[in-house]
Amino acid sequence: MINLGRLNTLRNQIFLGFMLVMVIVLTSVGVFMYDQVSVLLRNSAEKHIQQTAVQATGKLDVLLQQIDTLTGQVATNASVQRLLTQETEGNPISFEERQSLQQEVRKYEAYATGIRSLELYTTDYQRLLPLDDVSLNSRVPDEWIRRVDDGRGRLVWFGLDPRDPDVVIAIRSIRLIDRSFSHAGYIMVYIEKSNFQLTDRASAAGSGTRESMGLFDEAGQQIFSDFTKEADAGEMLNHGGETITVGGEDYIAVQKLSEATGWKLVILTPVDYATEGISVLRTAVIVSGAVGGLLFLVFTFILSTMITRPILNLIKVMRGARFGTLKPSTITSTTMEINELNNTYNQMVAFLNELIDVVYQKEIIQSRTELKALQAQINPHFLFNTLEAFYWALDEKGEEELAQIVVDMSGLFRYVINRTDDDEWVTIGDELDHAERYLKIMKMRMLDRLSWRIESDAASRSVPLPKLLIQPLVENAILHGVEQRVGPGSVILRVEPSNRPGYTLVTVTDDGPGMDADKLRSLYASMEAGRSSSTKGKGIGIANVERRLKLIYASEAGGLDIRSGEGQGTAVSFEIPNEYREDIRREDDIDRG
Repeated sequence: MINLGRLNTLRNQIFLGFMLVMVIVLTSVGVFMYDQVSVLLRNSAEKHIQQTAVQATGKLDVLLQQIDTLTGQVATNASVQRLLTQETEGNPISFEERQSLQQEVRKYEAYATGIRSLELYTTDYQRLLPLDDVSLNSRVPDEWIRRVDDGRGRLVWFGLDPRDPDVVIAIRSIRLIDRSFSHAGYIMVYIEKSNFQLTDRASAAGSGTRESMGLFDEAGQQIFSDFTKEADAGEMLNHGGETITVGGEDYIAVQKLSEATGWKLVILTPVDYATEGISVLRTAVIVSGAVGGLLFLVFTFILSTMITRPILNLIKVMRGARFGTLKPSTITSTTMEINELNNTYNQMVAFLNELIDVVYQKEIIQSRTELKALQAQINPHFLFNTLEAFYWALDEKGEEELAQIVVDMSGLFRYVINRTDDDEWVTIGDELDHAERYLKIMKMRMLDRLSWRIESDAASRSVPLPKLLIQPLVENAILHGVEQRVGPGSVILRVEPSNRPGYTLVTVTDDGPGMDADKLRSLYASMEAGRSSSTKGKGIGIANVERRLKLIYASEAGGLDIRSGEGQGTAVSFEIPNEYREDIRREDDIDRG
């Protein structure tokens, strides 16, 4: 009877394992090579499609450039510039002038092909041409107008007209050349959709490729296509570069994006055009697999014997690592793979020894940090106990005013020192109470030189905001406003609903000496650079408040708004949303990253 245990050697396991691997590897390689070469054949066809797409895109770019040049000529026309300058200066254009302007624009339309009409609008969206009272914002969505304003004179393409699916719309902002390119109105051009015909069906049929082409705007609306009725435009736009099925036949969809318009050009090519010669490839893969399998079987036994002994030696070294410090292996072999395995093991040993040392050091640092944290908790506790002792001592002596000041100081310190995660966000009411305590203390120091007032409504006091956004502004108003004034001064802290729905406006006003324009610009520059506005270099500072507003609220808050004039006092204000939206904050962080 055969002893199966004696056959269960490492060499026999490697031999049998290699044979199994042979079958898996050769099968995998064959399938992989077949797939990869098929992809190469398809890529070759796609390159041809891409060339076709480049030609079509070039034709589209020429058409777009012609329209861009035409609208640019209209926008810079002397009569258009003169009449729009007159309109921006507050002198409305008369009906006779609009008629003459219409004749001037119609000359440009006569030299252009494919353009249905040109329309002119003023900055307040009133139409100059044609001669009617239709407004721009009633003709197109407000989002389109904002995109045109952001373009600053560049022709912006939007695609199909919402009211007429046979017309394509493009709009550009008119800039006054003699007025530092200031905004003066809009020019809107209507182009016939048929003007974007990019293919010739007769030539496409003669080439034998049976390619189909389609042009889609940013919204996915079809501007031009010669697809069959069964083609789904949405599926083609979502599966560019992939195989889709149209009318029971498989096609390769290739997309080309127009940089000028953001439109997509989609080209469909039958899969059978890209997979010619696959049968020959299949035969070559089968023959190669059979030859490779035979050679692999011959050399498997030799390789298994060569690998067995060095591996056993390495296993002995690795077992010894369980009983003490990890030590590198000194085993060498004539086989490159075994040497690489030894080197990898030695690198792993060095890394693990280094990691053990790092973990040990981190444990020591963590212990020291926890000790310091415990010590830091004692200091505020001692401070509050001391202030409480002062309060009772003053109260027993009848010093009620001083005792109240001690209470305010205790509340001030407790509000500032408390740094738990749950206490980082407070309400405006909490901030106003903190600012009031600070003003009471400053009132005691400055006596009659300081008067103050806090104005707020009940709804605004419940709006959440980060801690210590208001008190630094009050401190800044006293330091740079009231203290720099000869005689008594006042500080007004006002919280009220903003003109923007869903926002609250916080304003701190002082009647100090104010700032001239140069000093105000310098203050804004220091805030932008993140430097403190205080010459003493202490305190939170107005620059810190500005930075925290932008970091926390991102695009929802515009930062600090400072209004001041020499001898007219200073008003510092900011707007915050009534509800903090962390999801918008994360999206802004991603757009900037």
